[in-house]
Amino acid sequence: MVEDGTILARAESDASDRLLCADEPLSGLQLRCGGELPGTIAIPELLELVRKARRYGFRVARAVCAHDGLETVTAWVEVEPLGHGEGCLIRVRSWHAAPAPVEDSATAEGRRMVTARHLAELSAQLDAGQRVLAVVSDSPELAEVVAVMEAGIGQPWTDFLPLEDFSHQQPLHWRLLDGARVSVPGAERPWRATLIPYMQPGFEPAGFELLLLSDETAGEGAVAPSLPPVPLVPARRSLVGQDIAPVLKQPISRIIANAETIRTRLAGPLPEAYSEYAGEIASAGKLLLELLEDMADLEVVESEGFSTAPDRIDLSEVARQAAGILNVRAREKNIVIEPPHHSDQLRAIAEFRRVLQVLLNLIGNAIRYSPEHSHIWIRLEEMGGLARVIVADQGPGLSEEQQGKVFEKYERLGRSGDGGTGLGLYISRSLARAMGGELTVESAPGQGARFMLDVPSDPEVLP
Repeated sequence: MVEDGTILARAESDASDRLLCADEPLSGLQLRCGGELPGTIAIPELLELVRKARRYGFRVARAVCAHDGLETVTAWVEVEPLGHGEGCLIRVRSWHAAPAPVEDSATAEGRRMVTARHLAELSAQLDAGQRVLAVVSDSPELAEVVAVMEAGIGQPWTDFLPLEDFSHQQPLHWRLLDGARVSVPGAERPWRATLIPYMQPGFEPAGFELLLLSDETAGEGAVAPSLPPVPLVPARRSLVGQDIAPVLKQPISRIIANAETIRTRLAGPLPEAYSEYAGEIASAGKLLLELLEDMADLEVVESEGFSTAPDRIDLSEVARQAAGILNVRAREKNIVIEPPHHSDQLRAIAEFRRVLQVLLNLIGNAIRYSPEHSHIWIRLEEMGGLARVIVADQGPGLSEEQQGKVFEKYERLGRSGDGGTGLGLYISRSLARAMGGELTVESAPGQGARFMLDVPSDPEVLP
């Protein structure tokens, strides 16, 4: 590390990214950010820099913009790794502190969510009842609990991550669970849960994003626990679904989260051009993630012996959850989604997760192709032995020729640059048919489109 020039403060970290010692003003910032000395680095921007230097084994120097709640600190920091399996030397060469601008609660909450997503080692999608819909993690330490959660899709997440120091009767309100300490079977570090709701103002959440975080870094040389054998479908090996998707999903998600942090300037001031570059990176990452997920789903629905797990469900509840999950995306285009009323019910026999997947695709397409300041309606109908969900939009509509092609594999009807993969509707129709139903469309040019998902109705009337 260069010794020339002014050095305002020196510090040293260990192999677990704990700040062992630090001069002022760095030590004061560490304490104001909620950390201890010695203790895990509590300044997120410095922690990221130290992790990068230690992981890649080379010197890193850059401007760091940090917040302690009262001030915004801009500093030039140099970090040099001491060697493999050791910590880092830290030197601060400039320091400027200014009063932090007043931040409204929505902005502060947005910052918290972005930070949590960046640091999370496990992410799961939950329904309105806090039941697990999907889970992903690239942490070897969490491989065991991920396998158990995937095998128990549809159960409350607290069944897999028991709460610490809670004696209240379950289920608890989600606000009480946000930030709660949890026990992770097979893991030695302490963990806490963060719940991010999908909600519209005035309504209860339609679902949640569950993030699992630890205040301690993983130990060096951690070995992945052995997973229980997963029975394979008697078909060709799934290259994307079994080999590629699990490896790539989490890194791509982190690329998107980091790019969004840069784009929204949550980590500090940034020239407009660089913010736009970050937006392009985030968009490309989202397209890549969508393509990866669609390719994995395609392998599943085309595999021999593929079947769904039918259950008694309420299509109205699934539709409301799908609308809630995509409501933020719709608001970005000033589109209003009108889901079924909370008093509506339509019982059906189908797999909850697969119906939700189909509706997310239909509503997502409606948002993508509808003009700003338009409406999307989700309606329910019962037709003899079938239960129907209709997703109607005010988009450009489809000609008869286009309606005949829209469900074909890789068919994008000549569109380009809109982020679609041409697989969503093909997969959705395959899922509908696997559940004993059908997916159809009614449309006319200039009159929007009505996509209709039919699944078997539940003949058993519930009290």
